[in-house]
Amino acid sequence: MAQPEQVGSTRGAGLATSLAEFTRRMALELATECPELPGFPEVALRVRKALSDADIAIDDVVRIVGAEPSLSVRLLQIANSVALNPAAQRVTTLRTAIARIGFNMARSATIAFAMSQMRRADAWHGLEGHFRTIWEASARLAAMGYAVARHCGRGNADQALLAGMLHSVGKLFVLTRANRFPVLLADAAVREEIVSAWHARAGRVLLTQWNLPAELLQAACDFAEPAEHRAAGEGAMNDSSLCDVLLAARYLVNIRNPGDLAGAAFLGAAPFARLGLDEAGAEQVLAASDAEIASLRAALAD
Repeated sequence: MAQPEQVGSTRGAGLATSLAEFTRRMALELATECPELPGFPEVALRVRKALSDADIAIDDVVRIVGAEPSLSVRLLQIANSVALNPAAQRVTTLRTAIARIGFNMARSATIAFAMSQMRRADAWHGLEGHFRTIWEASARLAAMGYAVARHCGRGNADQALLAGMLHSVGKLFVLTRANRFPVLLADAAVREEIVSAWHARAGRVLLTQWNLPAELLQAACDFAEPAEHRAAGEGAMNDSSLCDVLLAARYLVNIRNPGDLAGAAFLGAAPFARLGLDEAGAEQVLAASDAEIASLRAALAD
């Protein structure tokens, strides 16, 4: 993968100036400022800040969320989804919905809501399609991560869902900054190079400010690396991490037919071994969790 400073080094002179200025601004902003993801609805920022307080009362969360009717509807949809409401006991009040899904899931829904709203902002005209693609991919990964964590008996399925939603915030950030340079966005190859080179660094800088638990931050920022991402002494080989859940979900989310798992090479990868997820287990995730995944994706979308 190209390093940020190397992107476009072989491109024409017409792009070189814009690339150099883009690189300068990105490096400076990420190194010296506390950047925020522009275009996030104010209510999403308030909810994120409130939920970072371990002592926040549920009534305070209800008050903040209730200020945005669309977000309230999103939380009710998730609370009544098959994944969170298998007994079909429908909830109709926001307080009951938040109590059912928990603060982590509420945070996930808020991130999904904010990402979906970004593409409607006038400031990002022309980026709508890119934002939708990123948001939909995040929703698919988040739902699959939730299903994998549930199947493997991990108690942090809601964190897996949140990590899945968060893993692409760096891509959104890079696109908002590249939007200042239309010539870069007009070249699809350059645009993809820029996003690929910068999104991990941007995502880590952004999410570090959000006071996330260490494991959640690592999963959201580092899970996409298929190599052994765990440092020596950080855990035994059979001790699975949230990164492993997201890595497994990354592979499984592209499988449309459980029969396609037969002989799949990725099932031998270390994350699957640490999770104890073999071919039969992966088939069970895809088959048994199909309705759950579909309902979560629908609830996270709009």
